[in-house]
Amino acid sequence: MTTVVVQVAMDEEAQPFIDLAAETSEPLAVARAVHRGVVADGHTFVLVTSGVGMVNAADAAVGALHRYGDDVLLVSAGSAGGLGADVRVGEVFVGTEHVNVEADARAFGYVAGQVPGMPASYAPDAPAFAALTSSAVEGVPVREGAIGSGEKFVTVGIAHGLREEFPRLQVVDMETAAIAQVAFNHGVRFVSVRGISDLCAPDGEEFLTHVDDAAERSARVVVAALGRL
Repeated sequence: MTTVVVQVAMDEEAQPFIDLAAETSEPLAVARAVHRGVVADGHTFVLVTSGVGMVNAADAAVGALHRYGDDVLLVSAGSAGGLGADVRVGEVFVGTEHVNVEADARAFGYVAGQVPGMPASYAPDAPAFAALTSSAVEGVPVREGAIGSGEKFVTVGIAHGLREEFPRLQVVDMETAAIAQVAFNHGVRFVSVRGISDLCAPDGEEFLTHVDDAAERSARVVVAALGRL
């Protein structure tokens, strides 16, 4: 039976899952990540809080795979910044493709965002993607779009450069592409579902205002889809 591992970066992103839970286990430290068993809406999954950033995300994902085996679905959840012109705070995006915006090996013939030896982008697991995009959660608009990830919190100046370099990206965060690459390397299923907390404003204030409600919407979509993941 597939183990669903929902990975978030911060406690603020984990808390909505705990609030929706009928039951949670005691937290368990696996390296610097924190694991909890969660039962929500009659379904059991593992909630992993990784810490912020690409290395923490990859490390936590590998730790989860070593702990729970090969029959795993990795779900990248939590908050994200809206990069696309029509993206709005309050929406939830399920990733259609996932790009490491830090990677640049174009001098050797790769495309922007492609790590040498890796695909140009990482696709989601098709059944999980369908389950999440078809989840009906009252008051939560669910959309599809490309997600880019890197080591920088994206403010307005960085956003301008990313829009020029990666015009197809709708959403940006600091973890998802790293989790996607781990899933690709290990041959396991992967999907992302991120709530929009900010629109890449000049500072972090908009993010701090909306991170809790963005994470809550992401969590509600994931929980609504659990039975079909």
